[in-house]
Amino acid sequence: MTRTGVARSGIEFLWFGIKELRACLFAGLFFIAIFCVPRAGLAGITRYDLLLFIALAIQFIMVATKLESWDELKAITLFHVLGFGLELFKTSSTIGSWQYPEAGWSKIGGVPLFSGFMYAAVGSYIIQCWRLFDLKIRHHPPVIMAAILALALYVNFFTHHFIGDYRGYIAAVALGMYARSTVIFTPYARAYRMPLLVAFVLIGFFIWLAENLGSFLGVWQYPNQIGAWATVHPGKWGAWSMLVMMTFTITLFLKDIKKRIHIAQ
Repeated sequence: MTRTGVARSGIEFLWFGIKELRACLFAGLFFIAIFCVPRAGLAGITRYDLLLFIALAIQFIMVATKLESWDELKAITLFHVLGFGLELFKTSSTIGSWQYPEAGWSKIGGVPLFSGFMYAAVGSYIIQCWRLFDLKIRHHPPVIMAAILALALYVNFFTHHFIGDYRGYIAAVALGMYARSTVIFTPYARAYRMPLLVAFVLIGFFIWLAENLGSFLGVWQYPNQIGAWATVHPGKWGAWSMLVMMTFTITLFLKDIKKRIHIAQ
């Protein structure tokens, strides 16, 4: 018998929640670890080193149990490298946007290796959503244009310390490019639509909340949080939303390349 009305909506909502939890598996387990691992570490192992070990263990288990494919792992590794490079620059003595105040054997240039997994977690979520919700995009701008915009955004994260911040201009271009773009997702049997820009903003908001949790627990600190904790500036919400857009574009770009290679073969 076909379910209608409230019953059907309830089933769709339930499956939406289940698939969201599944898509957030890596990110959720990783941030649970951030919450649970004591600041002093365990058994003589520092918190940063433990978080790196836990992140690697989660990643290994997901691949071993086929919750994540090797292709997905390669893409996530790329997000890790890009994120870690950004962390190295932002935490350098000349920039000092934030810092990791604790000791750890797994720190390179003052940045713990686990930090790259925070960016990888965003990539993992988007990749998992793409598969679990059978995402389809309507009116997406040409991939090459989206890739150029994503590159400009990533470069601006570095260059705005020297030649001015053009994030507002990049955001304006993004609004124009993605104004008609719609993401279609299927929780269970019915397809739903959402403006792609709204999806970027919503995901960015939840990352901003997670960033507040991480800084509250002292895993990293912004300059205004050293004396006493304060909420992360709301402007970071916008930065994270744009970084989500960049991550989404990289995922789409990699999928497009793979599709072209497959067709060529």
